[in-house]
Amino acid sequence: MKGRVEIRIAGEGGQGVILAGIILAEAAAVWQGLNATQSQSYGPESRGGASRAEVIIDEEEIDYPRVRQPHVLLALSQEALDKYLPDVRDGGVVIVDQDRVVPPACPRRRLIEAPITRLAREKLGRAIVANMVALGVLARVSGVVTLEALRSAVAHRAPSGTEEVNLRALELGYHAPVREVSD
Repeated sequence: MKGRVEIRIAGEGGQGVILAGIILAEAAAVWQGLNATQSQSYGPESRGGASRAEVIIDEEEIDYPRVRQPHVLLALSQEALDKYLPDVRDGGVVIVDQDRVVPPACPRRRLIEAPITRLAREKLGRAIVANMVALGVLARVSGVVTLEALRSAVAHRAPSGTEEVNLRALELGYHAPVREVSD
């Protein structure tokens, strides 16, 4: 994707949505030399409440730091998809965790399903790294940042002692089986 790219990552508290947004923005800005902004919103609950991270990436200066109509929506919960799907621009990409989200028809949008949480649980034994699996899927499907930039950002930002499992989760997501659903 070229030019301004608006990305919304949404799910529930405890899914690592905020960390995923921070890592994506850092990958773009620090490790790939692009301009990026990142903002976040979450409910008062530490687990289970709504959580959202928004990232804007551009080669040019970013004049307005808010996502208006995402080019990419990564929905890790049904509530997130239901709430944010109407905002996705025509021609945008919607990525969902196929075991947690049942998407409605998405006319004029590209719908991608991937077994995000299942891969984290079955291949790595930790559902908590599903956010990194999701980032890998997002990178491959959207091309908005390189896998190398994401690897660097994950190695730099992952909580101490978890770098290796997070890097494995990222790789797993990048190579995950995805299914494009057509209307």
